[in-house]
Amino acid sequence: MITTDLNQIVIALTDTLDLVGIDEVAHGKRVGYMAFKCACEMGLNKVERERLFKIGLLHDCGVSSTREHNFLVTELQWEGADEHAAEGERILQTFSLFQDYTAVVRYHHTPWCDLQALSEIDSKVALDANLIFLVDRVDAKSAEHYCRDLLEKTDEIRDWVAGLSGNYFAPELVEIFLQASAFDAFWLMLEPPHLERFIYEMNQHVEPYDLSQNEIKQLSRIFAYIVDAKSSYTAMHSLGVASLSRHLAQLAGLDGDKIDRIEIAGLLHDIGKLRIPDELLDKSGALSSDEKQLMHRHSFETYQVLRRIDGFRDIALWAAYHHETPDGGGYPFGRHGSELGVEARIISVADVFQALAQKRPYRRAMKPWEILRFLKRMAGNGKLDREIVTLVERNLQSCYLSALVNQDDNLLPPSSYSY
Repeated sequence: MITTDLNQIVIALTDTLDLVGIDEVAHGKRVGYMAFKCACEMGLNKVERERLFKIGLLHDCGVSSTREHNFLVTELQWEGADEHAAEGERILQTFSLFQDYTAVVRYHHTPWCDLQALSEIDSKVALDANLIFLVDRVDAKSAEHYCRDLLEKTDEIRDWVAGLSGNYFAPELVEIFLQASAFDAFWLMLEPPHLERFIYEMNQHVEPYDLSQNEIKQLSRIFAYIVDAKSSYTAMHSLGVASLSRHLAQLAGLDGDKIDRIEIAGLLHDIGKLRIPDELLDKSGALSSDEKQLMHRHSFETYQVLRRIDGFRDIALWAAYHHETPDGGGYPFGRHGSELGVEARIISVADVFQALAQKRPYRRAMKPWEILRFLKRMAGNGKLDREIVTLVERNLQSCYLSALVNQDDNLLPPSSYSY
């Protein structure tokens, strides 16, 4: 049985979203910090301050694409800016503990003048959403100056915010922001390592909430949806790997708790892919040597995110080992033989099987017998576990169905998925 804290999962989800920025990271954390500081300036209570902090952390959960992220850090507003806000609302609605965040996320790219015209929006939701919009755009305006000349630019940024009062931003929020940001310390905290220290300390003081294993699984599906939405070619891949991993674990006779944890690791195994540029995942030709090295980073990034969560030590390793091979020629750690437990071997086979069952930009989807032939060749070359591949061979049809069927009874895939 896994026991962990919701706040650690939220930080891990934020770390995952940070990967989308590739080199421009920590956008959500900076937005969360600034929202929190403005909430303090407004005199809000601890619960409300922490709520706005978490919304800031998660507000861009609808962004998986590096192309979309480029707009986030360079533009005030752009055509289609509202789409990722709507997607974020859909994703957060799938977890009961995030219900209070959804409307704010939905409208966090809606200018104040437009929010006032929407009679169906509660006034508090409108102010909260506009606060997130304000500090979100401040971060975009400040991004190029972090660790360079930020303090030289703060007056310019504050004047820019003031000039958008009443149109993009609520006048009362502009005043709050100008008060909160009047001192150098506000801006310096936005830079690493000060920001990371602030996030760490916030996580120590936020009221803990222990998650059940079922809640952990639901949250893991949110991670999976965000990752799989990055490319139409990998839609539902993580869910398929999790489903097949669970099926193989059952066929192997593992106990129920371990089966659940293998499924969770399958859901989370590819979160490091968010750091891979879109054009690389969608490339139709062979990868260059440099591109292969970049692709090799993703399982290591997965490990770095998951290892920080209490109770996830085994899950982090199983997920990160999905490109390790029995002969020791895999990546990123070069593990081999007995260093790879049955759990990691199962996920590795499930990952290859599910990928082959889906269309990719460089090939068509394979039939079950073609997949089996490929798996057996890999097993013969020491790249996959022979016993797990034999298990697939004996149960080929059920494995194929498990790899392609979405067994999620609680969540609908976001609207951006292509089938």
